[in-house]
Amino acid sequence: MAKGVISAIDQAEQLKQDGNLYFKKNRLGAAIDAYTEAITLCPNIPVYWTNRALCHRKRNDWTRVEEDCLKAVQLDHKSVKGHYMLGLALLQREKYAEGIKELQRALDLGRGAHPNSYMVEEIWQELATAKYEEWERDSTKRSYDLRNLEESCKIALKEKHVHDGNLNEEDDEVTDSTSEQLAALKLVFSKAAEADTPTEVPDYLCCKITLDIYRDPVITPSGLTYERAVILDHLDKVGKFDPITRETLLPSQLIPNLAIKEAVEAFLEKHGWAYKTE
Repeated sequence: MAKGVISAIDQAEQLKQDGNLYFKKNRLGAAIDAYTEAITLCPNIPVYWTNRALCHRKRNDWTRVEEDCLKAVQLDHKSVKGHYMLGLALLQREKYAEGIKELQRALDLGRGAHPNSYMVEEIWQELATAKYEEWERDSTKRSYDLRNLEESCKIALKEKHVHDGNLNEEDDEVTDSTSEQLAALKLVFSKAAEADTPTEVPDYLCCKITLDIYRDPVITPSGLTYERAVILDHLDKVGKFDPITRETLLPSQLIPNLAIKEAVEAFLEKHGWAYKTE
């Protein structure tokens, strides 16, 4: 019995390898068939599901991506690829809140397992884009509602002054008092709209090397903060020294800058990620 189980696992692993080879050659149909056979033999191995989902993703078959990734994260709730592609699939259906939640989960898991991998950066960019699109959609609706409300308030204010005798209904001339109230009304709605206006990211929230907003900030003994992946790349390729102070610097001396990280997250939440990411 045990021998049969091992044989099934070995066969499934061979099918996975075949699927990987087909995928590299862009033979997506053959890859899907191979992963499907592997799943039939061993349905409880999450990587078979995420590998097949990746094929569906390349075909833009988002319904099947969602189905396979749901199964993958059920089998392994720490599957970075499972949560990531599930998030992308949900976003395709404009389920922003759910999709962003899955992308955030993928990012948190990725940072914990492989903080400097290309995939963490890719997830971060997708998350930033998703949050911006959600903000843009919501802010457009809020702006439309605000304009309608402002117009209704103007009409109501003018009607009140007509009733009070402070405005001539025929020529629409207003008294100084009415003009002041209309100006005050305009200012109130202008202030209300500020939250939906894109804003520049403060310099202190940006890496001194890339000039881009921090993803994973670390602080050096000299008190300077850098993006972790960038400073590690500098230490590996250029030399073991701080690029600004030129003081000796080792990877082990880098400490997460939690204060800046929290400030970045607070800024992004407040402004709806309404800024441009490169």
